[in-house]
Amino acid sequence: MIRPSSEDDLAEIIRTAAAPLRVCGGGTRPVARAPAGEGLSVAGLTGIVLYEPQTLTLVVRAGTPLAEVEGTLAAEGQRLPFEPPDWRGLLGVDGESTIGGVVAANASGPRRVQAGAARDSVIGVRFVDGTGLVVKSGGRTMKNVTGYDLVKLMAGSRGTLGVLTEVSLKLLPAAGAVATLVVAADDPGAAVSVMQSALSSPHDVTGAAWLPGTGVLVRVEGLAASVAYRSEKLALRLDAIGVERDPGRNVTLWQDVASVRPLQGRSGDLWRFSLRPSEAPRVAARLGADVVLDWGGGLLWTVLPAGKDARALARPYAGHATLMRADRPTPHAVFEPEPPAVAALTRGLRARFDPRAILNRGLMD
Repeated sequence: MIRPSSEDDLAEIIRTAAAPLRVCGGGTRPVARAPAGEGLSVAGLTGIVLYEPQTLTLVVRAGTPLAEVEGTLAAEGQRLPFEPPDWRGLLGVDGESTIGGVVAANASGPRRVQAGAARDSVIGVRFVDGTGLVVKSGGRTMKNVTGYDLVKLMAGSRGTLGVLTEVSLKLLPAAGAVATLVVAADDPGAAVSVMQSALSSPHDVTGAAWLPGTGVLVRVEGLAASVAYRSEKLALRLDAIGVERDPGRNVTLWQDVASVRPLQGRSGDLWRFSLRPSEAPRVAARLGADVVLDWGGGLLWTVLPAGKDARALARPYAGHATLMRADRPTPHAVFEPEPPAVAALTRGLRARFDPRAILNRGLMD
């Protein structure tokens, strides 16, 4: 494993590389098929470059552990808006998550329904492209620029366009109070109906998920008086069977959602669907397996017997499915095949930023 200690070292390694490189952060968010090549870890590029609590901005090197970032923010009463999920138990891996890995995977937790995805909180990046060139885009304030929106392109590109070395993030104040409503729902159809009712209400819901055996969970956060009022109104609207107000218990509930705890430890192939919420019940019925729903039904997780093609079972659907973990080598594409026009754009971008195709070659094909 190559482990550069600076951006200059990383640029030189990529510039002189004669073979493909397998880029990784903490190794906590793999997908079912790893790219070939020698390992290249950015875990040595650590440290907070700039933190301005008064302006809710953070600039941090990509290899900095996520736990260190979250601890620093918590000490100032702040947080990352997008609630990065911990998938180690789900994917059966160890390691320590890095902030660069979070951004590269666009890893977004339950709060996505209110605060947006990880890419929506990234306001600047530095990275080394496939030629060894150091590229900087954006900064501490959001700017509209002509040409490529490199900040958005890098979030979710999983190291195929360049290796992140630094990210700039906008932050949010931590919530003063939280309440989670529990609503009975025996199946995905009933669950989506409840979640959409909650999300269409004026009560600023920050989480809407369904765990089989638990029911629908609906979260509101903010000032204590506001949370009390909104949770009371929502409880009546949704016919809630309970309201959890204990801060520690709320943390555990939403960690269970973000980490997809009900599906942890199950054998088989792990699939992740991003869908229109209205389609989630039909897709779940076609799959014929246990599912976990998040994002109001827009995110569906399931485990199928090894080798089963979840996409074929689920069709038709508008969205995309990712094979996150496979019990054995599989013929199925890890990522949803792109329509021809989009695939042509993707090839053009990779040719521009990684003309030698040495960064995570084949990972997203």
